[in-house]
Amino acid sequence: MWPSGPTYKVGLMLRLTNTPHDYEHVDLRAGAHKADAFLAKNRYGQVPVLEDHEKDVCLSQSSVILDYLADETGQFAGKDRSERLSAREWQFWGAGPLAVGVYRTRALKLGFFKFPEEVAAANLQSALGALKELDGLLAGRNWLVGGGATIADIDIYGIASYCSQAQIDLQPFGNVRKWMARVEDLAGFKGPQECLPQASVKAA
Repeated sequence: MWPSGPTYKVGLMLRLTNTPHDYEHVDLRAGAHKADAFLAKNRYGQVPVLEDHEKDVCLSQSSVILDYLADETGQFAGKDRSERLSAREWQFWGAGPLAVGVYRTRALKLGFFKFPEEVAAANLQSALGALKELDGLLAGRNWLVGGGATIADIDIYGIASYCSQAQIDLQPFGNVRKWMARVEDLAGFKGPQECLPQASVKAA
């Protein structure tokens, strides 16, 4: 589903690696993700799902899918095993306070969910704390891992890019803003609103 943050991460990776792909829209509002046919592909009842019919592979969880695409395309994997493991560390880190804070605050602002006031405040503080940490870790660095963009950058960008929809001001986080601009300069980049179609589309 194109508004999904985790789906955007995968869509961005497919764009950046110039990988032809079909896009099948899953209507979450209609409960398509809880239907038996979908649960047979993803037992968690979540998007995204990647199906590689040529290799009989069906994967869920965006970080795992990014890992798979890095292997299959030979792009954004890091220069060696050490960088790949560092990228995975970033992905696990991003799934914590950053994703929880940004995605939930966005969901509140867009009217997808309602939270008690104290929960909403905690979500926002989670996002701000993680952004402050990210900003410090980016000091003196162009990329999260090594000397070039990796799946770590794609993964974490796929969270941070929703700060605007969450009405989170990135002005205090200069290193984060500069890093995001570098990601946006990558060939093939598309933002969350343009990356994926809004209905099912076959590869050209």
